[in-house]
Amino acid sequence: MSLPNFSLFLFLSIIFHAVSLVVEAQNGNGGRGGGVSVSTQLWCVAKNNADDAALQGALDWACGPGGADCSPIQQGGPCYNPNDVQTMASYAFNDYYLKNGMTDDSCSFGNNAAVTSLNPSRGSCKFPSSSSGKNGSGSDSNSSTTTVGVGSDSAGLSGCSQIVLTWFWPLITIHLFMVITHTF
Repeated sequence: MSLPNFSLFLFLSIIFHAVSLVVEAQNGNGGRGGGVSVSTQLWCVAKNNADDAALQGALDWACGPGGADCSPIQQGGPCYNPNDVQTMASYAFNDYYLKNGMTDDSCSFGNNAAVTSLNPSRGSCKFPSSSSGKNGSGSDSNSSTTTVGVGSDSAGLSGCSQIVLTWFWPLITIHLFMVITHTF
């Protein structure tokens, strides 16, 4: 086999392998029993620019008629901080969101809340997530799922992007190096 034919064969083999890895990652196990699994955890939190009075009104509704479990934000609870209405409202909003179908409507609170993939838990104040199924101050922040999203606390790459960076581009670089060095 001549060098140009070998290079084309190598290049096509690399492409086929990279595409098959991406397809496996998207389909789960790909028939090999392992596979790549990427799960996104979601929380409903108060918006940073929300007015404290509006948050307090929504917090009162969530803990009252809304039926959210607000015991962790009551005095003595792990999330109680009377000087931080945003965190306390976020906890109540998140509990309501988890109990009411995790829809856009269950995380609105008069447009004062939004869904995020950034874990709002801090210290002993643990927020249950969409994948944990827990309520209260459980330790679900040690979950083994990979958080995918935008921000400093989340993984910056999806499973497919990680495969491309890990396998595809290094192999292309090696291939190009071989082609260039054999043409001179």
